[in-house]
Formats: sequence, structure tokens, C-alpha cells
Amino acid sequence: MTQKINLAQKFLLFDEQWQPKVVAQMNDYQFKVVKVQGEFVWHQHDHTDETFIVVSGQLNIAFVDEVITLNSGEMIVVPKGVQHKPFAEKECQILIIEPQGVKNTGDAEDALTAKNDVWI
Repeated sequence: MTQKINLAQKFLLFDEQWQPKVVAQMNDYQFKVVKVQGEFVWHQHDHTDETFIVVSGQLNIAFVDEVITLNSGEMIVVPKGVQHKPFAEKECQILIIEPQGVKNTGDAEDALTAKNDVWI
């Protein structure tokens, strides 16, 4: 069934941070909204790229040799196998696009590891 999705309304449905919520799926790829603030864990995804789109706020992504800052309306694709650590000084709302079943902490096991396939 075809329907529009209002991302602003979806972000109002939860308060948890670093806990992605699925809002849509296209083939094997899921579109996940997530609120973030503070530091995440260093990790990588060995088998897939990962896309971050900043809906509101500012997201920093640390890589081994640089930090890239994304503002509202900007995006980045992190290639598979590249170690990275997202962080945000203030709460930031992002949309992540990645295959179904991808663990948010990748190769790392951490207290921030979220359940997969949580739909809102």
C-alpha cells in the first residue's frame, strides 16, 4: 500500500536516543528515524554501506583520520568496512538507510545496541 510518511510526526512518537525506529522499507532496505545526543560507539559494518541524513540538528561522524560535520539537509554514505563513531553535542534527528537486520553497533557489542525491526 502506498502512503506518505511524515518524518516530523514520527519523531514525536518516541524519546529514546540511539534507538532506531523503522518507518518504511524498500526491497531489503529500511528507512529508520533516530534521535541522537552524546557519543556513540566506534564500530563498522563489514557487509553494507550506511547512509545518514540529518533531518534536524548537527551530527558529527568521527573517522580514523577526520571528523565530518553534517547539518540539517546534509547526508553521507559510510562505505562498508569503514570504522566510524557518530556523536552530537545537542539532540539531532537523523534518517538512516541500511539493509534490514543490520545491527546499529555493527561489529561492536555495547549497551547502545538496539533491537532490530522496531517499527513506528
